[in-house]
Amino acid sequence: MRAVTVARLLGREIEAVLSGEHTPLMLWGPPGVGKSALVAQVARDAGLPMIDLRLSQLEASDLRGMPYQKDGRVEWAIPAMLPDAVRHGPRGVLFLDEINAALPQVAAAAYQLILDRRLGDYRLPEGWVIIAAGNRLGDRGVTYAMPAPLANRFTHVELAPVIDDWLAWAEKSAVDERLRRFLQQRPDLLFVFPEQANTHAFPSPRSWAFADRALRKFADDADLLEPALIACVGEVAALLFIAWMERPQFDIDTLLAQAEPMLPDDADGRWAVLDAALVRARQLDAADKEAASRLLRLAARFEPELGERLVRVLRERLGEGLYALDAFDDWAVACSRDHGVSA
Repeated sequence: MRAVTVARLLGREIEAVLSGEHTPLMLWGPPGVGKSALVAQVARDAGLPMIDLRLSQLEASDLRGMPYQKDGRVEWAIPAMLPDAVRHGPRGVLFLDEINAALPQVAAAAYQLILDRRLGDYRLPEGWVIIAAGNRLGDRGVTYAMPAPLANRFTHVELAPVIDDWLAWAEKSAVDERLRRFLQQRPDLLFVFPEQANTHAFPSPRSWAFADRALRKFADDADLLEPALIACVGEVAALLFIAWMERPQFDIDTLLAQAEPMLPDDADGRWAVLDAALVRARQLDAADKEAASRLLRLAARFEPELGERLVRVLRERLGEGLYALDAFDDWAVACSRDHGVSA
């Protein structure tokens, strides 16, 4: 699910607590896609405090409290980190992060809090919502399979990285324009989960935000900038970004909007345009004939061997429907002319 949709859903859950209709929500997603940041932003937008409990770092007693003797019986001291209407306010967000990385006994202690909004003598204030988050089992994090009784206490949503959502956040957050333009042309690099388990740095929405910081810190020192970017997003993505910055710059959306796209004169620039066009073609909605026609018009401006690469990808996406487009006929005529074949 896209971040904008998840944000709206979370906002409704915050409102629903006032009518007694709130259901605890579990937010799933791979590392680095912005689960924690999204929940924090929704809480800020609602003007509410958020208490972030990293359950993977807690012991069961941290939630249950410590026992002490009073009047000949054992009572439990309520942990100060749990929401309190007097200290924290009558409304807020209790965020149980890394819940499926918690020790089983910690997860067990959370059962009652999540379902019954209480834990022993402690009562969660009525205006507080419960949201949890965690990585999926296949993400190679330190996770436990969520027990069925705990899973059944949540509704479940999976957060997916989408380039438009990240670009909207990046513009609002004043991320370096070069970085925004690069990922706009290479959305396939927004998130690339590493195939090898021992890979430490890889592209993700979070690590690209780190790359933005690196650009600000090391822009005046090329010797430091390259290793700093590699440390953020990994070698492949970092070197592609550096090579892109050294190429003549263009805007793929502007080129696609032109009736007769004007390609760069140099070979490096033309290859850069082709790379960006191929990414667009691979992500093309087969029903979007206008977008396909724009890509065909662009293909007609390339040398035949380059344009044919783009058309082959369009054929994979549109199938036989490609041949019904007027722009395909125009490309075929241009390609035949460039090959010296009579139309």
